[in-house]
Amino acid sequence: MNSKRASGILVHITSLPSKYGVGDLGPAAYRFADFLARAKQSCWQLLPLTPSSARAYYSPYNGLSAFAGNTILISPQMLYQQGLLTKKEIQDKPTFPPGRVNYRLAVSYKTRLLNAAFERFGAMPDKSDYEQFCSENKGWLEDFAVFTALSRHFQPRLWCDWPTKLRDRDKQALKSITARLQRAVECEKFLQFLFFKQYFSLRRYCNKRGIRIIGDIPIYVSYDSADLWSHPEVFKLTRAKKPRFVGGVPPDNFNRTGQLWNNPVYDWKALKTQGYRWWLQRIKHNLTLFDIVRIDHFRGLIAYWQIPAGSKTAAVGRWVEGPGEDFFHKLLKHCPSRRIIAEDLGYITDDVRAFIKKFELAGMRLLQFGFDSEPVSNLHHPCNHVGNSVVYTGTHDNNTIRGWFEKESSPEQKKRLFDYLGQKVSAGRIHQEFIRLAMSSVAETAIIPLQDVLGLGEQARMNRPGTVRGNWQWQLRSGQLRTSTADNLAELTKVYGRANS
Repeated sequence: MNSKRASGILVHITSLPSKYGVGDLGPAAYRFADFLARAKQSCWQLLPLTPSSARAYYSPYNGLSAFAGNTILISPQMLYQQGLLTKKEIQDKPTFPPGRVNYRLAVSYKTRLLNAAFERFGAMPDKSDYEQFCSENKGWLEDFAVFTALSRHFQPRLWCDWPTKLRDRDKQALKSITARLQRAVECEKFLQFLFFKQYFSLRRYCNKRGIRIIGDIPIYVSYDSADLWSHPEVFKLTRAKKPRFVGGVPPDNFNRTGQLWNNPVYDWKALKTQGYRWWLQRIKHNLTLFDIVRIDHFRGLIAYWQIPAGSKTAAVGRWVEGPGEDFFHKLLKHCPSRRIIAEDLGYITDDVRAFIKKFELAGMRLLQFGFDSEPVSNLHHPCNHVGNSVVYTGTHDNNTIRGWFEKESSPEQKKRLFDYLGQKVSAGRIHQEFIRLAMSSVAETAIIPLQDVLGLGEQARMNRPGTVRGNWQWQLRSGQLRTSTADNLAELTKVYGRANS
């Protein structure tokens, strides 16, 4: 990934402290960038920034668009500073619970604010920046704005249940209803303009401090998305535009029936005939947003688990060959391999590992998996790490290190861990030892979830795979990050040659 060793922290924008119900792109994000710089970190890894919904339980991995930004992340404080909101408007808010995001409350509150900002923007004389944004992003923006306006107009119906001509994007029918919903369409474009303006301001701030942003690309998009409606030909759908097959993963030792994700799978033959245009546009778009991109469920590009739509479990699926080398030869003409992290966790076969090695992509190593078995057979054990990789203590899908140690680790895992460390370690110190293991790894980049930096327990876990409720809610409390934490991390980072100078 890099010409030198580096390290960073994984925390999503929603998890930053905020007076407005959910972490956003405002002052707290800049303060966290300052924390990273003080801690000598050179990477900030985010979860996907694409919009989600209550129907998807606000999962960032079940996006309404592969291109749009999540407008819940827009900062009311920055809108006030721009003159788009009044002090009274942002102060008139519900009582938000500390330490947990209440998405229902936050969305309701922010929707009112964003609508007020749109009304005020309409009276402003100079809209040249907005018009330039619309022109530069017209390839996806118009479809997304129309789709979102139609979704609200026809709610709670999914797009496949809209009037047939609108479902099938009949030009005359679309022109007619878009004229009727023009104000709603313009509002959606304006909100995307606000999101990207605030995001790129934050990214520039980070980059000036030597901090690169690592973004995350979910392999699939939600069925209830602008992409399915505007590009149905690149997905395996029926004539009625409903999924024929959906994605997931097969049964394993952790889940006897596998995981049923219900995201429509791609029609890679159709994509190949168009030169993989939609996917290449998606990657190119993400490379304008992020310095490095992590492709989630990377193995699905080599072979993916295809499940007949309507199935009760993932057990009835089968492996289907993905686009493989043909796609990557085209992709790497536009994107150097050093800017890609391949999420290669779970059921990874030798052909997937060989593919990652051939294309010189950085894979992942998880220390939380490093003591599941004896070192000789465990790629995640510290002695088996490789240079071109990213080592994590855990990810958003894992328990925190302390939570794992206290609630999930077996006596055998603890014994292997203690034998490797040469000492027994208490639950209160286990996160420090794992951070040291990550920093000392030969992997070029080490990423630590913020919960592990702080030594938090199971209550701070971000996601539990295979469940839908109660996830994505952890939030840092104001004052929880201390300068002493940054200074201690900086010292450790310098010791292991990863400091951002």
